[in-house]
Amino acid sequence: MRTVLITAFEPFGQDTENAAALVCEHLLDSGPGYRVLKRILPVEFVAAREALLSYMDEIRPDLVLCLGQAAGRSEITPERTAVNLMDAKIPDNAGWMPDEVPIFLEGPAAYFTNVPVKSVVQAAREAGYPAALSNSAGTYVCNCVFYSLMNRIAYTPSNEATPPLWGDFIHIPYIKEQKGVENAPLSLKQATETVRFLLEAIIKQMDSHNQFF
Repeated sequence: MRTVLITAFEPFGQDTENAAALVCEHLLDSGPGYRVLKRILPVEFVAAREALLSYMDEIRPDLVLCLGQAAGRSEITPERTAVNLMDAKIPDNAGWMPDEVPIFLEGPAAYFTNVPVKSVVQAAREAGYPAALSNSAGTYVCNCVFYSLMNRIAYTPSNEATPPLWGDFIHIPYIKEQKGVENAPLSLKQATETVRFLLEAIIKQMDSHNQFF
């Protein structure tokens, strides 16, 4: 039984609800061969990073999927790349608005997810789900959390007794049931089912990979 940690965010900016949090809430708590533990992160650069790492220490998951809201998108978008940069156009919920600040001073410029996102997205699209691959998680709190996740994974040892930890960030567009939102591209049901498909497609990839680990 695999343990999956799924995080989402509280509302931020002018929004009173966060699409990612709504999807997270409606995801099933278990599926074939896995269980899901859910946590909500603050939309604060430092606090979100520390909360994520604390939850990972507490739960010790096999897979971490962080969900965030991307208002200008129309599909569910797994991310490929996280960059070592905090650069905000609006303040976070703590009032901080960093300007070209590194997330980790000694960290590499970027990390790629270790999830095979291209093949996972292709499988979702072939199954009729509204998914697309994204190469940029931006430079706001979503990217900070994604980079922090991949940095932790980079320094997490694995061996025959402890298979590799996998992780990715998935952006959710506005959804129709979200308060104060007009002309949203997806319903909550569409978004939730797409995330569930992506989750289970990733777990299949993990199972296949670990056969040869």
